[in-house]
Amino acid sequence: MQIIRTVAELRTWSRASGQAGKSVGLVPTMGALHEGHLSLVRAAKASCGAVAASIFVNPTQFGPNEDFAKYPRTFEADCKLLEAEGVDVVFAPTPEEMYPAGAVTFVEVAGLSDRLDGASRPGHFRGVATVVAKLFVAAEPDRAFFGQKDAAQVAVLRRMTADLGLPVELVVCPIVREPDGLAMSSRNRYLSPEERRQALVLSRALQAAQRAAKAGERKTTALIEAAWQVFLTEPSVRIDYIAAVDWATLEPVEEASSEMLFAVAAYVGKTRLIDNFVC
Repeated sequence: MQIIRTVAELRTWSRASGQAGKSVGLVPTMGALHEGHLSLVRAAKASCGAVAASIFVNPTQFGPNEDFAKYPRTFEADCKLLEAEGVDVVFAPTPEEMYPAGAVTFVEVAGLSDRLDGASRPGHFRGVATVVAKLFVAAEPDRAFFGQKDAAQVAVLRRMTADLGLPVELVVCPIVREPDGLAMSSRNRYLSPEERRQALVLSRALQAAQRAAKAGERKTTALIEAAWQVFLTEPSVRIDYIAAVDWATLEPVEEASSEMLFAVAAYVGKTRLIDNFVC
């Protein structure tokens, strides 16, 4: 497995792979890898002849009071996991490589970037869209792999890719959960044992809403209420949002449909966690 530090090297590798008749898959990550990330790598390996994973803790998607400084960085362990999965290249640039001195250009998906997580974290999706656009330009992938857990991010990136006419297919892979139902996240390692127990309320709330939908309830107000009642069983968990939206626009919907994203975000202690299901 090769570790690449510059955009020029990554682009050279990608073009050489294409000339060799291999499709190129890209798995963007911020490191601190877990089984959810590795499921994306396996999906990439299954459909692409050459696979690159990026490890870059992107400063522009963190707000001034967020966890950029303490975000877990486990580069050596991450590389061992990726090598074991057969990844060809790890792209691990410095911030200066991704954001050269004097750079003033950002990518913003108007409207979508202010909804769900974007409403709670102003500027977050501008940072996400910008770094992913840069990764797409650098890696020139045929396919890029993302997890459904970050469903609002997926909506933003789908719109960005379509609006800019980028020749990359976005592949969305299912949420990977712990045996007890907690969605895997690099931030789970922040949780104390008691907070880890409390965090299960997110998946329980989703399950309640999903059960109601499967039983025939179509009114999203009722689905939201079902989830809300479950959250009330853990009063120390602070709800950020419970939302039923169209997955393409992130706009609220009144009735459940096949295009509905039901998403929750909450603070468990100081840790913000997200989870969702697609109807």
